[in-house]
Amino acid sequence: MTSNGLVIDAFAELLACPACAGALDGELACGCGARYQAPGGIAELRLPSDERTDVVRKFYQAAPFPGYPPRDSLAGLRARAERSEFARLLDQAIPGDARIVELGCGTGQMSLYLARADRVVIGADLTRASLELGAAAARRFGLRGVRFVETDLRQPGLRAGAFDVVYSSGVLHHTPDPRASFAHLARLARPGGLIVLGLYNAFARLPLRLRRLVARLSGYRLIPFDPVLRDRQSEPARRDAWLRDQYQHPEEHRHTLAEVQGWFGENGVDYVRAYPSALVGGDHAELFEPAGDNWRLEGWLAQLGWIRALGHEGGLFVTIGRRAA
Repeated sequence: MTSNGLVIDAFAELLACPACAGALDGELACGCGARYQAPGGIAELRLPSDERTDVVRKFYQAAPFPGYPPRDSLAGLRARAERSEFARLLDQAIPGDARIVELGCGTGQMSLYLARADRVVIGADLTRASLELGAAAARRFGLRGVRFVETDLRQPGLRAGAFDVVYSSGVLHHTPDPRASFAHLARLARPGGLIVLGLYNAFARLPLRLRRLVARLSGYRLIPFDPVLRDRQSEPARRDAWLRDQYQHPEEHRHTLAEVQGWFGENGVDYVRAYPSALVGGDHAELFEPAGDNWRLEGWLAQLGWIRALGHEGGLFVTIGRRAA
């Protein structure tokens, strides 16, 4: 029991002191003398940020992303998630007793979606306003297998080597140094654990960058051919959150598959596959099964195809790796 009366001990073994990386007890106290709080059930394990990181944190504090629609339900959340083939495949591939961390969880929709069976899920983010929305939804939906943690990827309040699946999508490309951020992320996976990383692709992001140019020139009065904005016309808060995240973000990087594969090699992570497939003609194996080939030229050709396949939204692609045992 913490000093503010909240039970944390069931998840404490997955947490760590952000100052020294030491273990925390059930009251969020560390042997180094540091002691942390969990107001609202959200553990505060974030040290002061550098200036660029703090700009991003304040950006999402002003408009948490993505928001929840009015009168939401767990069934509705799962139905929205399962419009994505990738979300369905990910849920099917993760064992029912896995320990999962979502880094940069935002308002927590994916963490809530994956919190089923006997899974233990931690959603971690810089921004308390986003985490509060996720925690409130977890309470509404009666989900007991998920907790939220306020922390920074550079000095995470999470135990190294503790997680079966480390999931981070749409996050590292908003950090000052995505390559260094990945090194911190990779340490959280146990030996043999999976890393699922979603980033903006340098090719597939081109259509949105063109739309963003038009948007800026028109003072954001005209944003052509954006299906997400069109679908959210009746949900102003969620529409504005997408507009800010995709068109007005203060920090953005774009990456190629080969670049991410290089990060994997530097951090003892074996490349498994990409989603969409980086094989010309596709590959229909299980999400966590190694791709049938890894021919670099084929990967470049596949990424050109992603301009059409992914460019209608934001150009996000996923790379999956397994931490070497």
